[in-house]
Amino acid sequence: MQTTKERRVPYSEQALQGTRRVIPDWEAVRVSLEVVRKGSFRAAAEHLRMSVNAVRRRVEELEQSLGVMLLTRHVDGVRITAEGEKVFAAANEMEAASFGLLQARDQSAPNLSGEVRLAVTEGLGTFWIAPRLVEFQRANPNLFVDVHCAMKSADVLRLEADVAIQITRPTAPDLRIIKLGRLHFFPFAAANYLETFGCPKTIRDLVHHRLLVQSDDNIQWRELYDRLFPGISPTSLVALRTNVSSAHYWSIAKGAGLGLLPTYSQWIGAEIVPLDLGIHETVDIWLTYHPDAKRIPRVSRLIDWSIQAFSPQKYPWFRDEFIHPSELQNVYRGEPLAAMFPGSLRDKSAA
Repeated sequence: MQTTKERRVPYSEQALQGTRRVIPDWEAVRVSLEVVRKGSFRAAAEHLRMSVNAVRRRVEELEQSLGVMLLTRHVDGVRITAEGEKVFAAANEMEAASFGLLQARDQSAPNLSGEVRLAVTEGLGTFWIAPRLVEFQRANPNLFVDVHCAMKSADVLRLEADVAIQITRPTAPDLRIIKLGRLHFFPFAAANYLETFGCPKTIRDLVHHRLLVQSDDNIQWRELYDRLFPGISPTSLVALRTNVSSAHYWSIAKGAGLGLLPTYSQWIGAEIVPLDLGIHETVDIWLTYHPDAKRIPRVSRLIDWSIQAFSPQKYPWFRDEFIHPSELQNVYRGEPLAAMFPGSLRDKSAA
């Protein structure tokens, strides 16, 4: 009859009683580390874009090659055994060494060719980085640029990206961190929405309007909502909730309702109108990279370009001090704003 412990561990005898020890396969180690980090086979499989069965097989391979049981399986995920604690501590050191190997290779590259990977939040990636990447490409024609836009920040210490641009300050002590600027959020609505529903004059007037919010993993939108409308359920006022910046922007631009957008938003697409309601929120923009990355020429070039792309001196909407959206065109001293985003709806309407 099986014991409770044996039922939790489906392969029991073969791993525990193996007599021939072999050097573990690194892929099995890497996959097993992800299972530990994510807490379950399913979460690790989704992150690694593998099937759950393939992940399980890799963990089994590692356990069998080492001859010890590393994980126990439970309904709420996996737990590390005492032997597993020691093995995965060594595995973390192996992973760090493998990253160092790749960085040593990159630092020896003699010219600006190869791949650079930039991770950026979805809104900044879509509306600011992507329209400007042509500058970087033309200046560095031999570089392949991989831009990954996502709401979740990339882990540059584990080489998920060479450089990351995000709106949450990184906390890892071993990272290099640079503040690029600040985003100022302001209420906006499309002209056709205001023609239909009227223009609110105060925050109190918003209870008669259609509110649009962007909701992702953070709770900032709900904290702001509760400050503005204490005691009123969001289901009473929120007409549409989206999880990405692009959908949120175009919902407002097309007249679905009113919501918060960065102050430069009216210059990158449709005709939207800033609303003076006494609402102004800010988030800082951070650039982060591995300490050794600056010594890799092609990554260093990307870092320098990213800093210039968010220069508060050149682009006043990224300054710490607030500038009203309607005043930005009077403060900005660069090329015409419409020319920065050719092909936008604003550009076409002026033609």
